[in-house]
Amino acid sequence: MPWRRGADMRLTNSDLGELVGLRHDLHRHPEVSGAEAETARRVVAALGDGPDRVVTGLGGHGVAAVFEGAEAGPTVLIRSELDALPIEELSDSPHRSEVPGVGHLCGHDGHSVILIGLARALARERPARGRVVLMFQPAEEDGSGAAAVLADPAFADLRPDWAFSLHNMPGLPLGAVLLGPGACNCASRGLRIRLTGRTSHAAEPEAGVSPARAVTRLIPALTALGPGGALGPDFRLVTVTHARIGEPAHGISPGEAEVWATLRTQTDAAMADLMAGAESAARDAAAEDGLGLSISLHDDFAACDNDAEATDRLSAAIADEGLARVSGDLPFRASEDFGRFGAVAKSAMFYLGAGEGTPALHNPDYDFPDALIEPATRVFLRTIRDLLG
Repeated sequence: MPWRRGADMRLTNSDLGELVGLRHDLHRHPEVSGAEAETARRVVAALGDGPDRVVTGLGGHGVAAVFEGAEAGPTVLIRSELDALPIEELSDSPHRSEVPGVGHLCGHDGHSVILIGLARALARERPARGRVVLMFQPAEEDGSGAAAVLADPAFADLRPDWAFSLHNMPGLPLGAVLLGPGACNCASRGLRIRLTGRTSHAAEPEAGVSPARAVTRLIPALTALGPGGALGPDFRLVTVTHARIGEPAHGISPGEAEVWATLRTQTDAAMADLMAGAESAARDAAAEDGLGLSISLHDDFAACDNDAEATDRLSAAIADEGLARVSGDLPFRASEDFGRFGAVAKSAMFYLGAGEGTPALHNPDYDFPDALIEPATRVFLRTIRDLLG
């Protein structure tokens, strides 16, 4: 049966009340990247027997709910995130985090509940053709989740033709939309550089091999590679986030050191170039003083770019649902691992205003606005209907 423009594609007041309660429950029980087992269980329980199929354990604790259409057609994936942040929530909210040192301070609880809302509507009326995959993705915050989902053998059967997502965005008017084609989030990569020499007595530093001089050369060399500035294809930013030399002791000349840095670019090609430069700088610093060197990568995010056709589809749905649009500068410097879905599908993400006076994302007092659940669900439902109905 084809979709109608009637009440079946909308959320009822009862739906909304249940979704708000579920969002508060998820908020009280946050889990960090890679540890979202209980969150995934709560999602599966909330889905109930509505989907035609539920796939669990994707890329870790990921969950996919599949809704089949009556006829063959394209696959549309809508993605949310399961994970929270290792930040203590500072709030007097009745649904504040009950987990010490962990909080849903990026709004992933709200994003996941929006997909539960989609599941409620899709359970009442399937698309006319194709299928919908609601993807509750793990480990977005450390950049590993999307890559792990895509690499999971079970994902091959779920591979989409279209992929859509959203992120709530403090600083934009509540419920207003920012959307555009092309670059929308920067690539970033965490670099951990370890230099190893040999300790000695502080009275005889010449008897050891200290990494101290190498660190003092390496830090300015790294930052010179990425001075920041205006966003554009050649944008490069290197932020040194941590440095350590030896142990906190007055009697020991250090024998090892670490420098941590975050590399950030607008494009993946620029990231490859910046990475090569950073590795070269580390090798030079180590070689000059005869130090051992090891480099490891962390929080690896690809650039996130909106496909033009997918952006047009979202734009049409947003217009049909009457949401206000705002202009703004894209891309954001912050990273988002949804960009990896662009390698397998026409993908686009929009940003939904969380209010101009609200705390910023990752602030200890941030809380996703419940008022965004209903309009976000409508936009995705309209997009699905326009593609599959």
